[in-house]
Amino acid sequence: MKSRVFHPEADEEYAEAARHYAKISPELGNRFYEEIERVLDEVCKAPHRFRSIDGEIQRYLADDFPYAVLYLNEPDHVWIVAVMPLKRDPDYWKHRLTN
Repeated sequence: MKSRVFHPEADEEYAEAARHYAKISPELGNRFYEEIERVLDEVCKAPHRFRSIDGEIQRYLADDFPYAVLYLNEPDHVWIVAVMPLKRDPDYWKHRLTN
């Protein structure tokens, strides 16, 4: 399994979303965290398996929450570009590819 490396903004949006759900209910926050961790584990186990959406960017949709993990499959790790809420502008993360 490959390691994962977060873009700093992706790391912050993941933490922010987890805090949001935890404020609603600690159980809901825990469910969100577990679901995104499951998605990240699946991505790291088989990064070629998921759909390409924009050049080399790939996406895996969470099952229980309206989120997707966007990533690049690098030779020695998976670079997490976004933990994206699906209601957000679908291109908001693209500036991260040049940072």
